[in-house]
Amino acid sequence: MNSLSLKSSAFENGEIIPRKYGYKNGNNSPHLKIEGVPEGTKSLVLIMDDPDAMGAVGKIWVHWVLWNVSPSTKEIPENSIPVDSLEGETDFGEIGYGGPAPPDKEHTYIFKLYALDVKLSLKKGSTKADVEKSMKNHIISETKLEGKYAP
Repeated sequence: MNSLSLKSSAFENGEIIPRKYGYKNGNNSPHLKIEGVPEGTKSLVLIMDDPDAMGAVGKIWVHWVLWNVSPSTKEIPENSIPVDSLEGETDFGEIGYGGPAPPDKEHTYIFKLYALDVKLSLKKGSTKADVEKSMKNHIISETKLEGKYAP
């Protein structure tokens, strides 16, 4: 049974992400709580993106790529990353968290959490595409958390 779950104390699944987590309003990553990591997990990957950006900019906008998170991690405190985890490049051209910044209307942002049976041998600053390619055939379980944000 898939019991992997991702929650936040900052917002409920499907609800509004508070302003301070927006790219232009503080750009703090929200507190995240991880539960139900399956046995055999060697690392966790977190990808935050905005599929609604497709209409505005012609692609799914990548806001955060985080990998090699220890499977023993129970929470990721606000505005921080777990020890020994690595962050990748966002579509803002920066490394680390890039908060919601919808250019037109309210968008839904998706935080996807993956439990993998390997640690990824990628260097800091790798892209979402690099991470997704490396995790192929290594995903044990996945879950997601969604939040909405308006300009």
